[in-house]
Amino acid sequence: FVLRNAGNACTHAEGSMIGSLEFCVGALGTKMVMVLGHTACGAIKGATATHLQSKAGNKPKVAKALDALLQGLSVVASKAADELGPKATEEQIVNHTIKLNVFHSIEFLLQYSPLIREKVASGEVEIQGGV
Repeated sequence: FVLRNAGNACTHAEGSMIGSLEFCVGALGTKMVMVLGHTACGAIKGATATHLQSKAGNKPKVAKALDALLQGLSVVASKAADELGPKATEEQIVNHTIKLNVFHSIEFLLQYSPLIREKVASGEVEIQGGV
């Protein structure tokens, strides 16, 4: 079962990603969940740009669903920028955000899905991440 979306984003607890994964681990008996990011991710690049615009005082408007997605992912870009420090380039922030977003997505799944959290805690399901 493969679930894909821009930036492997999980930004809403009631979203289709969590519901679909709950179906996989519940009804289908899936034993392994892989959260995969990828290099040169356009969504992460856009989220990083959104974060940097906000930091510069240019509050981005949320006019469409993509804007909301990028704004949700910009939280991860903010964390990446903080970890790298003020001398980091935009490209360095993007690359670090790609990695952090994998962990962010895993944490989100565990936080907002009692079913997935229980199955991971009992050892019935394993979650792995990678880029």
